[in-house]
Formats: sequence, C-alpha cells, structure tokens
Amino acid sequence: MAKFTKQMKKWGGRFGKEYTNRNAHSLNDMENLYKERYGSTRTEMNSEFISDFDRDVRILEVGSNVGNQLLCLQEMGFNNLYGIELQSYAVELSKSRTKCINIIEGSAFDVPFKNSYFDLVFTSGVLIHLNPSDIRMIVKEIYRCTKEYIWGFEYYADNYTEILYRGHKNLLWKNDFAKLYCDQFSDLELVKEKHFEYIDNNNVDAMFLLKKRVKND
Repeated sequence: MAKFTKQMKKWGGRFGKEYTNRNAHSLNDMENLYKERYGSTRTEMNSEFISDFDRDVRILEVGSNVGNQLLCLQEMGFNNLYGIELQSYAVELSKSRTKCINIIEGSAFDVPFKNSYFDLVFTSGVLIHLNPSDIRMIVKEIYRCTKEYIWGFEYYADNYTEILYRGHKNLLWKNDFAKLYCDQFSDLELVKEKHFEYIDNNNVDAMFLLKKRVKND
C-alpha cells in the first residue's frame, strides 16, 4: 500500500487547496514577488545554476503545484518538462495554465517513472513541508529518477528546525537539504550552492545543484 502521511492528508485537502489559490499567480507576478523578497527574479536565480544546460534536457519537478516553476523554465527555453503533484485540484489548475508541459497527479513517495528517466529532478519549497521522518524516502525517489542532476530551492537552516506554518505544527521545517542529499548518497557532489537572504526579515533560502559522479567501470 502506498504511504499516506498526515502531511499528505493536509496538503491534499482544503488546506492545500487554499494554499494553491493563494499561489496561483501569473508568471510575471511570481517574478515580481521574488524580486521583492530576494532582490532577484526566479529567472535570474535559475540562470545562475542552469543557464548552460541544453534546452532539450528532460526535467521533472516534484511537487509542481500550479506549474509556475515549470512555466518559468519554459520561458527560459526548456522544452522537455514534467511535473508530479499530490493535489488533484492543483493538477487540474496547472493543466489549464500550461501548454506542452506534462503534469500528472502522484506521490513523491512513489514517482511513476523509471530509474534515471530524467536528466534533472528538482523541488522548490517542497522538502520543507515533509516530515523529517519521511524525508529520506522522498530524496531516495528523487535520486532514483535522475540520471545526472538534482536541483533544489528550499528554506535553509544549519540543522532541522520546525517552525509554525500559519499557526499549524508538523507542516514546515527548514534544514540544510543539500547536505542531507550528500550525506545519504556518496556519489553526489555539490556543483553550486547559493543562499538568498530575505529582504524584509532574517530568513534564508538555499538554491543548490548536485550531480551524480561518473562511476568508473
């Protein structure tokens, strides 16, 4: 039986739908929000990490919600884009907002793609909402599905730290997720990492790019 957690129940229900509606921005509005929060647009951040990538690489976003991050990549010229999203409402909304992007409903505990199917798998503000007791199962699936790269943009702290999310417990954690990946998989190397400080508070997000080392025969 597929794993179903308290967090999945919360995000898959009304609470998750309300989150989706709050974040159903246009791509332009999302870029402006990033500029206001960090001083850089999301496209500018992305360009620091993947501007040299071939635009035909196959990319999967785990936890794609309404598809804005995939739309951003599409605007950058990437044309082989996939998303997997837990919440059926968000999947239907994302399909109405995107074209030529493959977004399906599914769980990060059991990503419905074969091993190494993608060149790059990424998350954006998703690992932070997973219980620390479940996180290793999720990153294992992400690792399994990528042939080469793992990319992330997540709330940062030196160690796992739980914080309240809209007055709720057990829904938000910050951590050094790049280190978590590297600690779990010995063949991953950190290609690049950058911390983005919030303009109006002391919070920090980290963007990181990891690469599987080539195994010698």
